[in-house]
Amino acid sequence: MKIDLPLFVLLPRKTKPARKAIVNLNNYRNWHYITSNEIKAKYTEALKDKLTGRKFNGNIKLEFVLFKASNRTSDRSNVLSIQEKFFCDALVHYGCIEDDNDTVIAETRYRSGGLDKENPRVEVYITN
Repeated sequence: MKIDLPLFVLLPRKTKPARKAIVNLNNYRNWHYITSNEIKAKYTEALKDKLTGRKFNGNIKLEFVLFKASNRTSDRSNVLSIQEKFFCDALVHYGCIEDDNDTVIAETRYRSGGLDKENPRVEVYITN
């Protein structure tokens, strides 16, 4: 099964336009914990329609594929590590899996999907 994941979420502000919060390790380590919780909640909410009602049995495998917007050099794990963390927590939140420990998630892989200027994204493939 393939699911597209958001590369960013929009955080509403009272007096200014919404702020784009890009989900990656470089940003994650600098967010205040309240901001981090808000971003994670928005990320989880963005996956509601894709995850609600789905069930996966133990020993699932996850493969995260990054499609970049430009040819700039990037550290794939900086993006995909936080994508994995937020996605696995969303799987638990929506009851898709019982827990996100290593008895349920047997394997995780990261790979590059290439360049897609029109639709940069992260795809996750879930298999048993």
